[in-house]
Amino acid sequence: MSDRFESTRPAEIAPFIGKHIIYTYANGWQYEMYFKNERTIDYRVHGGIVGGRWVKGQEVHMVRLAEGVVKISWNEPTGTCVSVAYNLNERIAHGATFFPRWIELDPKKIIGFQNEKIALMQDYRDTGPTYPILLVDEFAEITFVENCGRDDESVISCAPEDLPSDYAARRNVG
Repeated sequence: MSDRFESTRPAEIAPFIGKHIIYTYANGWQYEMYFKNERTIDYRVHGGIVGGRWVKGQEVHMVRLAEGVVKISWNEPTGTCVSVAYNLNERIAHGATFFPRWIELDPKKIIGFQNEKIALMQDYRDTGPTYPILLVDEFAEITFVENCGRDDESVISCAPEDLPSDYAARRNVG
């Protein structure tokens, strides 16, 4: 097989590291993502069934698909699996999120700062029910992009509801 299809090398994803973006799916759900480094992301959810959720240091697998296009995939302690392709050149994204049944039945359980309740999320996941899985498969428009550099803990540092009043206007949130 060609070297082209081997695992992405750090130099190939370097242009994406430090990017902070905001995007809104066709269904109206809005997310904020910070590509912290080659292995982790931080994110906030501004709208949708889990609006108010935020996560720091989520381990991911990141690959470059083409010039300006990166795909990030991860599995959360909740049992949710996510894969999103971001085309920064055309400012579009496409995500597939696989929510276990327990989240569809009671999404409020995962709202808030996940890092403070990982053991609880794992308990919910293990208790289930897991099936049937809710697949949310949507395109999104990327409405905000900035470069914040790598490993900046201040980019995503509070809950969506705790953001300064001018944050939304400056970053097209809400």
